[in-house]
Amino acid sequence: MNAPGATHAKPGPATPETGGEGVAAIDWASIRADFPLLDREVHGKPLVYLDSANTGQKPGVVIEAVDDFYRRHNANVSRAVHQLGSEATDAYEASRRKLAAFLNVRADELVLCSGTTFAINLVAYSWALPRLKAGDTILVSRMEHHANIVPWQLVAERTGARIKIAEITPDGALDLDALHAAMTPDVRLLAVTHVSNVLGTVNPVRDICRQARKRGIVTVIDGSQALPHRPVDIAAIGCDFYAFTGHKMCGPTGTGALWARREHLAAMPPFIGGGEMISEVSFDGTVYAAPPHKFEAGTPNIAGFIGLGAAVDYLSTIGMDNIEAREQALLAHLAEELRQVDGLRVFGTAPGKAAVVSFLVEGAHAHDLATLLDLEGVAIRSGQHCAHPLLQWLGVAATCRASLAFYNTHAEVERFVAALCKVRKLLG
Repeated sequence: MNAPGATHAKPGPATPETGGEGVAAIDWASIRADFPLLDREVHGKPLVYLDSANTGQKPGVVIEAVDDFYRRHNANVSRAVHQLGSEATDAYEASRRKLAAFLNVRADELVLCSGTTFAINLVAYSWALPRLKAGDTILVSRMEHHANIVPWQLVAERTGARIKIAEITPDGALDLDALHAAMTPDVRLLAVTHVSNVLGTVNPVRDICRQARKRGIVTVIDGSQALPHRPVDIAAIGCDFYAFTGHKMCGPTGTGALWARREHLAAMPPFIGGGEMISEVSFDGTVYAAPPHKFEAGTPNIAGFIGLGAAVDYLSTIGMDNIEAREQALLAHLAEELRQVDGLRVFGTAPGKAAVVSFLVEGAHAHDLATLLDLEGVAIRSGQHCAHPLLQWLGVAATCRASLAFYNTHAEVERFVAALCKVRKLLG
């Protein structure tokens, strides 16, 4: 499988599937061919995969990296002095360094873990639980995924702290004036998503973190929906913690990381104890390894992180600026095509949103729409998207969600809308 930079840069006039103007337009059709699953059929029809906010598809180079590890290098990391052990450790730690460079942070500030949920729970149990007390407040936005709500509820129950909600505007944007007003002296921690998985809203996290830092508020950013779709410079954002998952950014499932300021990592106790996270153990006590390893107990998902390293290489070669531009072009096309669907209601219309469209069609249940679209070969998500408080605020029981990625095509956008119009007629 060729790396994307090897054959995908293609000079010449811009077309819908080669990108836009520039030194070299990108051959998006060639990039799409890197994803083997996208060639399959569903119910006898070519697959149109519009569920990348749920999980991203994997290019061949990622699949091959995982396969190669198990075929040629399989061994545990940091435990054996034999050749295979050294190869596994080198490849695993190389992936940590790739992620660090991708995010403009230091490798020793990245705790590798199973994903965003684990990462946020690590902050909740190792930073918040020992520090918060009755009278303290955790500020959480209305648009959060459950992974950035439930851990703070658990902390509040055990410490006596309370949770305060930062509200949003009718178009799905975070109400920044209200947010700043809510940053009162009792607020110790602010948890906010970088990009909403339901609304597609892109929050100005750099400005939010700057305001929070002025007030001594620690910030936790959920980056799950940002990293796969736009350049992210954590150092420039200026947060205290940034959590993300690998499977949405073309990597394997069960991978992700927590970035944290070094002073936090040094002061936080381990969340889980066991092998690998120690320097010395006796029955009189244990000396922990230096961060980030003191938070990485047990055998990690070695093959998965090697695959994630390959995904980072793949995305970097295409360029995150190019990926963001591609997805914005697809989103603009989708928004225009959706105008022909009668009775359509879109949730989340804030300017500059990511390529996520949550919607309902008048008179049709979200699950019925998704089921019938699946019969047309179109895969979308229906349900509450692990965001119950947001959907309650929207006043709906569920929505459909079409989420685009750079490997989608303009032809797929048109196929989706044509299928949606067909289903709309079937449902009357």
